[in-house]
Amino acid sequence: MTNRDEVINNFYTSFQKLDYKGMNSCYNENIVFFDPIFGFLQGIEVTAMWEMLCKNAKEFSLSYKNIQHLDEEYSTCDLEVRFTFTKTDKKIINRIKANMRFKNGKIAEHSDAFSLHKWSSNALGFMGWLLGWNRYFQQKVQNGARKELMVFIERSAVGGYQ
Repeated sequence: MTNRDEVINNFYTSFQKLDYKGMNSCYNENIVFFDPIFGFLQGIEVTAMWEMLCKNAKEFSLSYKNIQHLDEEYSTCDLEVRFTFTKTDKKIINRIKANMRFKNGKIAEHSDAFSLHKWSSNALGFMGWLLGWNRYFQQKVQNGARKELMVFIERSAVGGYQ
């Protein structure tokens, strides 16, 4: 097992336990992250996102497999995340391709690729299915997620986010 295997396993086993501190310890301090819901995040935005998601998780489970090392820096794996979307109380099954770049033994870049249309269909029902492919609708979902994250960060200022 390589050091990257250990980091990836630590990250996702921590996520399975909703242990955002364990997850965030796998990141380089200058972490950058991208996914279709939150868009581009960096540093404290990334670590706060995982804290917010872990603290708000409902009926959560995660499985991961197929860890591959593409070269000296890049690794990838497949995830399946199941949870209840609290805003609509709908069950979500999200299949994700995670991509990570490592630097100095930690994750320096992390992106999660998945279909926002499929996610919207699960999370928002018929309206998500009908409009989830539309770029304007996708931007609206992303803006809402980022706004929720910024509110979380502001409210958590005592926790050391500033």
